Amino acid sequence: MTAGARPPSWKWWVCGLLLLASTINYMDRQTLANAATRISHEFGFKQEQYGNLEFGFGLAFAVGSLLFGFAVDRIRVRWLYPTVLLLWSGVGFATGFVESYGGLLVCRTLLGLFEGGHWPCAIKTTQQLLAPQDRALGNGVLQSGTSIGAILMPLVMRLMLTDAPGSWRFPFQLVGAVGMLWIVLWFALVSRRDFPAPVSTTGRGTMSGRDLLALVLSRRMLVLFALAAAINTCWQTLRAWLPKFLMEGRGYAESGALYFNAGFYVATDIGCLGAGALALWMARRGTSVHSARVRVFLGCALLCALTSTVGLFPRGGALLVLLLLAGAGALGVFPIYHAVSQ
Repeated sequence: MTAGARPPSWKWWVCGLLLLASTINYMDRQTLANAATRISHEFGFKQEQYGNLEFGFGLAFAVGSLLFGFAVDRIRVRWLYPTVLLLWSGVGFATGFVESYGGLLVCRTLLGLFEGGHWPCAIKTTQQLLAPQDRALGNGVLQSGTSIGAILMPLVMRLMLTDAPGSWRFPFQLVGAVGMLWIVLWFALVSRRDFPAPVSTTGRGTMSGRDLLALVLSRRMLVLFALAAAINTCWQTLRAWLPKFLMEGRGYAESGALYFNAGFYVATDIGCLGAGALALWMARRGTSVHSARVRVFLGCALLCALTSTVGLFPRGGALLVLLLLAGAGALGVFPIYHAVSQ
């Protein structure tokens, strides 16, 4: 079947594959957060050092997002995307063999660098395949994979962790190996003709240094930078510290914290898919695309703002409900952000 003869449903199958990539991405990312207490005890490092692991990941992720964002405008996404996934899966697999805090720091930093390429590649894919009115929903499908991965990972940990030292290593190796399957599915579903060759936005073949600087310093780009920093700070704080906060900050047992962590990401998935679907529903009933996005983003941002009150609540039902609502809002803003950036 040629690219021109693709059935209308094909683009949504590709979105499903993007969902799977996001799932693998977050399973790799969440292995450390879910095993952090065990690994901290085994390697004997402190909270500050765990913070350094997440800092290294976050800084490398930012660098990787920029590097691969630059690359995806110049290299066909059909080849760049599986290359990026191969690199981060390989690093995730290698993490299961580290024997020191230093080795763990190197692996987490490299994981952040290569995982930073997922979003430019995935967003480029939806931007090229979907019409503007469909992108919020398509991005919602893409983004919801993060929650699915984060839902699955605590359950995988619960099944695989034992009292034996080092049992935390097997989940790292398992998830790293799963990435290989995605690469096979990607090449089976898409062909070279599905994605146009990258072209310069300047129309002159290459972008000059002055043009690039003007683009980076433009008002719209600066607003996007600020917006991305704000929403990712909240989300990454919840992602990285929630299991430790529940176990070490509020006294929950490891099993209880892992099960709640899975439930937390069910709530975030509902928020993510719901935000994309609501924006599409509003647009199809007469609201302008921009107004629909703004209204949905505002609602999700207000839910996200509940995180500012989490520290005031002791262990109990009210704290858990608050975390669920905040999580739904924290991930719900992402499909709208991605649609705006496109």
